[in-house]
Amino acid sequence: MTCYVPRIALGRQMGPGTTDDLWRSYEEVLAFVPALGFDGVRLSVEWARVEPRPGHVNDEALTRYRDVVRFARSLGLEVTIVLVDAVWPSWLGQEAWLLPWVVPHVLAHARRVVSAFESDATGVIVFAQPDELVSRGFLHATAPPWRRGKEEEARFAAQQIEQIVAALEGDPVVGPRLVSSSATFDLARGPEDLIEARHSLDVDELYVRSLLRGSGPTCVSEGLLVQRGVKWRVGASEGLLSALR
Repeated sequence: MTCYVPRIALGRQMGPGTTDDLWRSYEEVLAFVPALGFDGVRLSVEWARVEPRPGHVNDEALTRYRDVVRFARSLGLEVTIVLVDAVWPSWLGQEAWLLPWVVPHVLAHARRVVSAFESDATGVIVFAQPDELVSRGFLHATAPPWRRGKEEEARFAAQQIEQIVAALEGDPVVGPRLVSSSATFDLARGPEDLIEARHSLDVDELYVRSLLRGSGPTCVSEGLLVQRGVKWRVGASEGLLSALR
């Protein structure tokens, strides 16, 4: 039900792959996290799961996400939830970030999700990678709406995304939990880079991307864990794990 559905249906884009397995196995995966050296996790609450059609809220999906957050908290982990990562519901259209009517839907989604987690989630990020969301979609044609060199549209989309975040900063439900500053570390870089990042960056949260490589539009170059059959295991190098700890 995401903005990638047309391309997946045409065979031009790989689907989510092991994401379905993760949906059923969050607890098994999260149980590895404390030993990896993290004090928290970032969880994307996929909007298309929560609201597959406009105004139709999937309460079962929200309950599942809430159970996952509570399990992570039971392990002593902080939990930052992400409201919009690399995908959004198909009903918002391919050019969602150019459409002013989309803004109230984003605000409603944010309030709905944060309210559902009550005090369980310790932080909130509205857009995981706003710069990439704009550049990939409007400048490089590597993501919806698949446009290249559209500088004016890119500026408008970036401004609208900034306006959404600014509106939520003043929101009584969402605002108090927003993570004000974060930095992302990609596992394609080496352990030395991670050590330097940990000591040199003055941010609220350093996000190591990601526990799982996955597949499809949200996949990453490497993951800390790998799946063999139905079992998960640590796949990161000892050097990287030492840097994490």
